[in-house]
Amino acid sequence: MPGPRSWRLGIGSLLLALALASRLADAQGALHFAITDGAIQNYFLRDGKVAAHLVLRSGLDPRILVAFPAGNSGVGLWFHRQTTPVQWMIDSAPAAITTHDAAGRALFGIVFEVQSTAPALVPQQAVLSSVRVLRDYQSNGTVPAEVVVRPTVSGQALSWTRNRLDGAAGYHLSVEVLEGTLAADGSIQIGNDHRIKLRVTAVSGEQPLTAIPEPALLNGRQVHDVRTEQVLTFLSYREKFLAGSWRFDTYFGRDTLMSLQMLMPALTPDAIEAGLRSVLERLAADGEVAHEESIGEFAVLEHKHHDGTLSDAPIYDYGMIDGNYLLAPVAAAYLLDTPDGRRRAKGFLAQGPGAALVRNLRLVAMNARAFAIDPRYNHLLALKTGRATGEWRDSNDGLGGGRYPYDVNAVLMPAALAASARLVRSGVLDGVLSMADRATLARVGADAAIWRRAAPGLFAVTLDNAHARTAVTSYAGQLKVPAAAALAALGTGAVSFHAIALDATGKPVPIVNSDEGFELLFATPDPATLDRIVRSVVRPFPLGLLTDVGMVVANPVFADADLKRRFNNHAYHGTVVWSWQQALFASGLERQLQRTDLRQSVRQHLLSAQQSLWRVIRATASWRASELWSWSIQGDRYQVASFGSSAADADEANAAQLWSTVYLAIKEPQPVR
Repeated sequence: MPGPRSWRLGIGSLLLALALASRLADAQGALHFAITDGAIQNYFLRDGKVAAHLVLRSGLDPRILVAFPAGNSGVGLWFHRQTTPVQWMIDSAPAAITTHDAAGRALFGIVFEVQSTAPALVPQQAVLSSVRVLRDYQSNGTVPAEVVVRPTVSGQALSWTRNRLDGAAGYHLSVEVLEGTLAADGSIQIGNDHRIKLRVTAVSGEQPLTAIPEPALLNGRQVHDVRTEQVLTFLSYREKFLAGSWRFDTYFGRDTLMSLQMLMPALTPDAIEAGLRSVLERLAADGEVAHEESIGEFAVLEHKHHDGTLSDAPIYDYGMIDGNYLLAPVAAAYLLDTPDGRRRAKGFLAQGPGAALVRNLRLVAMNARAFAIDPRYNHLLALKTGRATGEWRDSNDGLGGGRYPYDVNAVLMPAALAASARLVRSGVLDGVLSMADRATLARVGADAAIWRRAAPGLFAVTLDNAHARTAVTSYAGQLKVPAAAALAALGTGAVSFHAIALDATGKPVPIVNSDEGFELLFATPDPATLDRIVRSVVRPFPLGLLTDVGMVVANPVFADADLKRRFNNHAYHGTVVWSWQQALFASGLERQLQRTDLRQSVRQHLLSAQQSLWRVIRATASWRASELWSWSIQGDRYQVASFGSSAADADEANAAQLWSTVYLAIKEPQPVR
């Protein structure tokens, strides 16, 4: 692997070239904004061919990291642990740069200056590779040996340079000490002025994506929220929408589809079609939706380990099952339910997208038959063999050991069947449907009715009042959270909710959960069921899911001690708040309130729930575009806690998350006068 000397530019000439090559876009073309999330400062830049996300982590474990949507690539520098917390302070905001390596290949990135309050910064590990490699190092401290590169010390500059494993243009990270002293061993010591100041350059040779500018992304009917618009714009490209940054700077099928569904009223037709096309282009031969893609150097690593080649051909992960049953409802919502979609449907579907969509509809129809013929739990849709994950709660404990997820079986499968029937009846697929396809899809409408009638009841959990009251009191004491509001909301009745999943024997996993929101958005439950669904969620935690800082996505109050331990406020899918799940419930509530068949008592309950939900959404508006957050208790009040700032947290949250931007299409209801 070529070393640093293979580069054309030394540090001095590099900086001169950077100054000459830096292109300052005009105010209308460049996108730049910052988000502070606990101990993490995030700076986003999109300017010409450069898109970059700078992540500065302060505290005891300082870190500098730059993620690039191009190739899902990044460079990061982790420092040894400090004895006292340190703080990063930006001196000059990141500026876009373009330069070239020794082979004349273009490199795109950023340069910025930053100060640190640390008396010394000792590099622990630099990682230059795929974001997924950086993500793994952040999570478990391991990095593939073949991508490790040693630093070069030259004067007051420390640098790391490497080509991609297949010889393609690679990565460069340099840290020039402007104030302080760089020792021969690479450690950075405080200077005479009692501070450390650095100039950092980070570049990647991966192929830039084609940005969708905001005017071509949003149709003007969005809720105007500058920060959320900035986040969505940063994550939007002609080739795909990024799931989130910094950790998921690439395509995720489920995230794309859920975001399209909720953002649809605010997106242009071109943007919607770009998102749908990205999903359809990545379908498996049997119609499965790809969950995630391995691209860039991560694809090279995967090929090297599995087939011995250095190919960078993308590898798609089809391990998740929920995306398979989201595609048809989202496609139908656009192609059949919007004026632009109806007008453009034939043209959009005429080429590859139409045939691909039919492949997915065939998959849905075939996977529905066993349960439709004999509606038993073991004919439901199960996670794939050998996997503990398969839908959006994709951490190992996300379903509490469940094998048959509620959302996929009780909501998404019947919704996919119903959407398939609508698409066939509409005629938009006539040009790509064969006679065999029509035969396969002939029963999807009838099968949808069977799934809607039989599947939800398998997940039903009911507890008597005495049992529920004891459980709430005990769990509140365990967590040291207030119980009075939850007990008052309990009243004298029984508690009913849908389990988060069924285990391998068909037994419900009794976790109160936010996935009832899928029912509100994709189905039309009878009024009594609708009332019960909303009641189970929008009641105070730890009976329901509502806290002062948001709606938690899971509540193990009625589960055993082991599940209570695993579903805590440090777990990725535990008693934490996911922004998009609140948006899902808010959007679903608004949809249900448009119905004309609800008796007044149910309507009033839904309106009350809507007000309670929006109260906590407003209370955490500054966190809205982030992935998730946790909470702490001070006195008897909940306080927002950044997820990832605590050493006990399972992971680190993204400051920018695609499906957290859906509030742009969800209008807050006006107060009832």
